[in-house]
Amino acid sequence: MDDSTFMKMMRLVPKSALSSAVGLATRAPVPAALHQAAVRWFAKQYRVNLDEAEGPIEQYPTFGQFFTRRLKPGLRPQDEAPEAIVSPCDGAISQVGQIESGRCLQAKGIHFPVDKLLGDARRALDFEGGSFVTIYLSPRDYHRFHAPLEGRVTGYSYLPGKFWPVNQASVNSVDALFAINERLVTWLDTALGPVAYVAVGATCVSRIHAAYDAVVTHTGQGQRVLNYDRPIPMPKGGEIGMFEMGSTVILLFQKGKLTWAPALAPDVPVRLGQRIATRT
Repeated sequence: MDDSTFMKMMRLVPKSALSSAVGLATRAPVPAALHQAAVRWFAKQYRVNLDEAEGPIEQYPTFGQFFTRRLKPGLRPQDEAPEAIVSPCDGAISQVGQIESGRCLQAKGIHFPVDKLLGDARRALDFEGGSFVTIYLSPRDYHRFHAPLEGRVTGYSYLPGKFWPVNQASVNSVDALFAINERLVTWLDTALGPVAYVAVGATCVSRIHAAYDAVVTHTGQGQRVLNYDRPIPMPKGGEIGMFEMGSTVILLFQKGKLTWAPALAPDVPVRLGQRIATRT
């Protein structure tokens, strides 16, 4: 299916209802033989490396539990240098660069506004002239996401929204996609100042879970903003949350705080824990 046909179809599909239905299906128990056959088919179709999973497929009673599997310990060594900012997840770079005039680049000729992305115009001002990176997690990737540096979780914002796909066809055609899809913004206080950590939902990404609190998106609740009286310590590499299906992570940093690794560019793959930037 070409991109134009795909997007015409997606404009007609009830994406929120579809995402809810897919989520229910992935959490439903099915006969073990059928479930394991489905997992093996999925792994072959999307080239999932089953050897990296923490346990054998028999250990995951539902497809959702397989999809959100942990990795075997030690598979993603972390750059422990104090100056290193590390990739928060496995995936591929969608865009990386500077925040200009309150906007981040989404694709050629398309931007998304930071104030709409964060749902907070005042906090968006903290990142004017700063740096951003957008990382796409494909169906084959590990779907938990982690802290790029040490800090404290000071709160979160849950922003209900649309459920457009976040594949390249959608990113190239849906205006301000990341600022209109459902998202969970985690606020971090770090040695580099505030960092906005945005987990973006998508079609069939039925729910996003936070690891630091009992927060689950797309469960019928409306917008919610919470600031902690006692911020939660978060080590570098600590788990921030997980997607029930693949999606996108966006990190925002203040102006002059880091230098991106020279190799970072659209479509470049990244692994959890590898250095993607250096403190300036």
